[in-house]
Amino acid sequence: MKKTSSFLFLNLAVASIAFGQLQPNKQTPESSEIWEPVPPIVTPGTSSPNASGLTAPSDAIVLFDGKNFDNWVSTKDKSAPKWTLAEGAMIVAKGTGDVQTKQEFGDYQLHIEFRTPAVVEGKGQGRGNSGIFMQDRYELQVLDNYENPTYVNGQVGSIYKQAIPMANPSRKPGEWQTYDIIYQAPRFSKSGLMSEPGYITVLLNGVLVQNHTAIRGGTPYIGFPDVKAHGKGPIRLQDHGNPTAFRNIWIREL
Repeated sequence: MKKTSSFLFLNLAVASIAFGQLQPNKQTPESSEIWEPVPPIVTPGTSSPNASGLTAPSDAIVLFDGKNFDNWVSTKDKSAPKWTLAEGAMIVAKGTGDVQTKQEFGDYQLHIEFRTPAVVEGKGQGRGNSGIFMQDRYELQVLDNYENPTYVNGQVGSIYKQAIPMANPSRKPGEWQTYDIIYQAPRFSKSGLMSEPGYITVLLNGVLVQNHTAIRGGTPYIGFPDVKAHGKGPIRLQDHGNPTAFRNIWIREL
């Protein structure tokens, strides 16, 4: 038999087997069952007695439990944060600078709760302004946007100056609010080019505000997104001059 005929016969045989596998009368319920790998068992969080959302699940890293700043440093000089610690929360102390985690992360699920000041001062970007920076570079805006209009790519739930939130589910000033974040870090080639952007999904107070949104680069106050190759990075919280508070911060690496 010629080589070409043998090759054709083999292809026809493989196609026949594949077709047979797809025929409904030759399939069983077990045909579509997958048993491995078995997902790890995780004990979910429960509602905490002090009404601060969910407690951390069993495989999470607790970054802040309201007791100390052990997992955080000042971005100015890597010393202990100068922010205020009160009533189970860390509160921005104006002029002391940003704080960041000691540990660096890539892909993760992040839970964090924030509270803008109950006493309203200022308007627009001047009310309860802060930010949560993924990998020290990409800002998810924190702002008091309850009956407080501002530019929409800078309001709460926005990827600052890049992505407008899908909704504005803001609570009143002085009330605790919750961010649940799924973050996938960008990928870079050996030459430093971004081969795949970062992606972020965000729920604010249980409402979807960013749905697998591509992050195009850094989030500067002035200018457009800048792309710089990097590895893992810390979570950074911003001192924007307002006494915004944070609590119940935990992360699950993905």
